[in-house]
Amino acid sequence: MTDSERHREVVVIGGGQAGLATGFYLRRTDLSWLILDDQAGPGGAWRRTWDSLRLFSPARFSSLPGWLMPGGADTYPTRDEAADYLARYETRYGFPVERPVHARAVTREEGIFRIATDGATWTADAVVSATGSWAHPVVPDVPGRETFLGVQIHSAEYRGPDAFAGRRVLVVGGGNSGAQVLAEVSRVADATWITLDEPRFLPDHVDGRYLFDQATEIYRAQKEGRPPPPPANLGDVVMVPPVREARDRGVLRAVRPFARMTERGVVWPDGRAEDVDAVIWCTGYRAALEHLRSLGLVDADGRVAVRGTRAVREPMLWLVGYGNWTGFASATLVAVGRSARATVDEIASALRPADVA
Repeated sequence: MTDSERHREVVVIGGGQAGLATGFYLRRTDLSWLILDDQAGPGGAWRRTWDSLRLFSPARFSSLPGWLMPGGADTYPTRDEAADYLARYETRYGFPVERPVHARAVTREEGIFRIATDGATWTADAVVSATGSWAHPVVPDVPGRETFLGVQIHSAEYRGPDAFAGRRVLVVGGGNSGAQVLAEVSRVADATWITLDEPRFLPDHVDGRYLFDQATEIYRAQKEGRPPPPPANLGDVVMVPPVREARDRGVLRAVRPFARMTERGVVWPDGRAEDVDAVIWCTGYRAALEHLRSLGLVDADGRVAVRGTRAVREPMLWLVGYGNWTGFASATLVAVGRSARATVDEIASALRPADVA
């Protein structure tokens, strides 16, 4: 393949939900474009979650632009159903995806981006980074953590409860991942849920549909040039069926964090030591932006300054799907389409100003 054959006007880095949503709108333009994905197959991060994970939005409200996820308004899709949907979405629209291709570094020379991969180098006039955060799990720096001789895994590595049967387990993290893992592990192990603050639960009837409604209102406000309403926060944990079942069993209770870790377990704030077999860290992720460090744009917090989704210091770079800092709820299936559409509108305006005018 020649250098000219490896050039596109737009290269999207990442073939998960954010990359596919961006691709949906790029296919409506006459721009040349390509998606580079480092996974062995389609499905994005959903290929790597634990076996029993369920989305916190019903299928109808967990859909990418143009095609509803099968399952209707009352079924919470499983991990496998979400991954299968993304695979079929990619096939349905015939997206140009190259995989597995790992983008190692992005540089810019004489107005052209160079994307160095583990194989060829691609070039582009504009780049969309849509790598998400799954590849960058975060574990807090707890005193003594490195001395603990038991099992420690992040939820990114968790696959199911069987390995923890009959053991003493701490599940750390107050979000949806922590609640779902606690619900599952507590059926086979002596499990304690640890959160920084008392968990806040959404009412049983409120789920990801609420996020969809908020995203819609914010999007409309932006389009109409009026201040968007502040997003309401009714709680953190969505009461999907496994979490409701754990509540009904009386195990959906949390305690505040331990003070430090030891070789055999943990020491609680009151000085009491306790032996523990395993700790599951459900403590979130940071954006996977290593490929952009070569541009000198990633700040100390691991983010890139953006206006909307467009990088402030590199105006031909866009970032889609990293959470509220690149678009309200943009790390979710339910809302990433909003950010993707606005992004492609800006790209088309930048690369085809005459057409837009």
